[in-house]
This record gives sequence, structure tokens and C-alpha cells, in this order.
Amino acid sequence: MTSTREQDLADRARALDAAHAATDLRDRFVLPAGVIYLDGNSLGALPASVPAAVADAVARQWGTDLIASWNSHGWWQAPERTGDRLAPVLGAAAGQVLVGESTTVRLHQVLHAAAGLRPDGRVLVVDPGAFPTDLYVSAGVAEQVGWRVVESAPDRLPDTLAALAADGVPVAAVSYSHVDFRTGRLWDLPGLTRMTHEAGALAVWDLCHSAGAIPVDLDANDVDLAVGCGYKFLNGGPGAPAFVYVAHRHQDSFVNVLPGWHGHAEPFAMSAQYSPAPGIVRARVGSPPLLSLLALDAALDVFDGVDVRAVRARSLSLTAYLRTAIEVLVPGTAFASPAADELRGSQVSVVHPEAYGIVQALIARGVIGDFRTPDVVRLGVAAPYLTHAQLLAAALALRDVLAAGEHLDPAYAERPTVT
Repeated sequence: MTSTREQDLADRARALDAAHAATDLRDRFVLPAGVIYLDGNSLGALPASVPAAVADAVARQWGTDLIASWNSHGWWQAPERTGDRLAPVLGAAAGQVLVGESTTVRLHQVLHAAAGLRPDGRVLVVDPGAFPTDLYVSAGVAEQVGWRVVESAPDRLPDTLAALAADGVPVAAVSYSHVDFRTGRLWDLPGLTRMTHEAGALAVWDLCHSAGAIPVDLDANDVDLAVGCGYKFLNGGPGAPAFVYVAHRHQDSFVNVLPGWHGHAEPFAMSAQYSPAPGIVRARVGSPPLLSLLALDAALDVFDGVDVRAVRARSLSLTAYLRTAIEVLVPGTAFASPAADELRGSQVSVVHPEAYGIVQALIARGVIGDFRTPDVVRLGVAAPYLTHAQLLAAALALRDVLAAGEHLDPAYAERPTVT
């Protein structure tokens, strides 16, 4: 028998789904039946436009037209063309976004470029809670260019910058992630960017967990450099290429630490000396992974005619509802993600000592989230293809898993290397 609480939640879900019907984009995706997918912040669902695009790229462009496709199908221009398609999603004008390589490579590039743009800088400020790759790359680049890495959580940045200024230490760059990958905490990109500029430093942003889900408004916020992956909320597929943003004002001085032939001003002159191409093209390296790049290009069809602000409004409603449903159905639940809209990305993170087992038990019930060490159940909310009704079903599944002790199954005691 359905309780009054459940009925109230169900009624509210129906009302909210009706109110947000205009941003229900499920028909733009291929979604498996019987699955509530709450891991779009790790790997986005398959856009409906991608299978045909990839099949055409393989069978016709590669299979029939062969090498002529670099010209006849615009393979050569694909990194810039896809970047320009992505630019409006990021709040950027054309000619500032390039697609290709991985986020690791792109972050390595922009931090090296920042060292050239701020030659007197001696410090790189990073968030100690950043994704591990960001920390590894930051430490590596710092060693290569002679920076000192200073760790400072974003909410401590004012004090950190003030202390460095008092010591007379010039800061080259502040490199932060827009959304914390574990907790879903959304950081104040506009405010932190202004603060960084006031200190004479460059603002470098990792947008992996916000691009496609949250308005970032790179141009309006005067961001200097940014990177992000294509496979999370941009739905580009596993291993989809990353993007790099270089503001127009920095492009003439942007030095590519990986000067491959695709970034040459005259690549087919086959010169023995490197001469950088003008504009964002100088950030190119070598031959891009065309099949993945064309898949991402097709995936961006999802955003045709869609304002990211509308996606964000739907996301805020969904995540707030999911949190409320969990609070009602599983009293006493601890959350790592903030309750306030302005502080929350597009995920709800639950804290539990048996988090790994909970995630596995939910997956067995068709509710796919993920686990982050040491104790986080991470429920990513890709707004275009989720509904409030589905999130109620996910909260009910969480309640039932805990009530039945399914998360304590001995099969979940030993964790595999990939989760």
C-alpha cells in the first residue's frame, strides 16, 4: 500500500514533470528500457543522432571515400567546426574553442601557456580536492616551469591570495574545477575569476562536470583558459575528445607546449621549422581521433535550439526533488552535496559508510549511479533525459535497498578495480 508520503511525492513529481515538459529531451536519446541512469556525469547517454553519424563516417566517409574525406567531408576542419558548435553551450564566441585530445593533454597545454602569459608568476593555486588528474598535471607542469603549487579550496581563495600578496609572491594562475567531482559543489566561477584577475593572475577552469549542464558564460565572465571533456554532460561517448578554450585576447601569445604539425601555420608545407597557426588553430597537436570527434559533433545535436539556462532550470528542479525525496523516504540521510541551488551542480551525493555496496545494490535494481571513495554514493542528474518520476523511483529503490540490507551482500565486500 502506498503511504501518504509516497503519494504526496508522486503527485509532486507529476506536477513538476508537467511544469518542465518543454525541456524533456528524452526523444533525443537512445535510452535502455527499465534503467534509471544516474551516471551521466561520468558517461552521458547515447544521443539518437550519433549511431547514424558514426555509421556514415565508417561506411561511407572512411569505407568509400577514404583519404579524400579529409577534404570532401571536412575532416581537417572538424576540430574547429565542432569547437564552434560547442562554443554557444559554453557561452563563447566562435574561434575560441577547439576539440581534440584528452582533458589531461589540454590542461597540460593551458597551464604551460599560462606560464608563458605570466612569465613573472611564481605560484599556481589549485584545489586540493580537485580530480586527481588535475593535481598530477598541475604538479608536473609546476615542476617543469618552476612554479610553487599552493593548495587552497575555492572558498579559501581570498585569504590565500591575500597571504601571497602580503609575502610579495606573484601568482601566475588559479586553476579550479567548476564543480567538485565528489560532492557536486558548484563553485562561484564569476566571483573567483574576478578575484583571480585582481591578483594579476590567470583564471583556468576545468569544466568537465558543468559543460552542457550549467551555464558557464566564459566570455561574459572574462575567463582566460578552460578545458573540459566531451563524454559527460555533452554525451559524446566513451573517450570522447576534450575541448580547450583560449580567449581571443590570449591567442596571439598562446604558446603550444605540444607543437604538432596540425597546429602549424602551413601544415602541408612540411617545413622543418615550427610556425604556429593563427588563432585557436595553434592549439591543435596531431591527427585527431576522427570517429570519436564526429560522434561528439553529432551528439551536440542535442543542444540545437536549447538554451543551457533551461537545462539548468530543469536540473535544479530535479536535483532538489531528488534530495527531498531521499530526505522523506530515508530520514537521517547525510549528503555531501549542498542543498542551496546556487551551490549545487547537477548531482546529488549521499554519504554512507557502505556506499559501495549501496551503489551495487541499486545497479542490480536498474538504478545506475556510481561510487566515489571513501563513502560517496554519487547520483548524477543529466537533466535532458531524466524525469522527476524517475528520481522518485530511484529514491524508493534506495529506501528499499537499505531496508532489506541488500547493500550488505558479501558479493560487494571486495571492490573491483573499475567501478
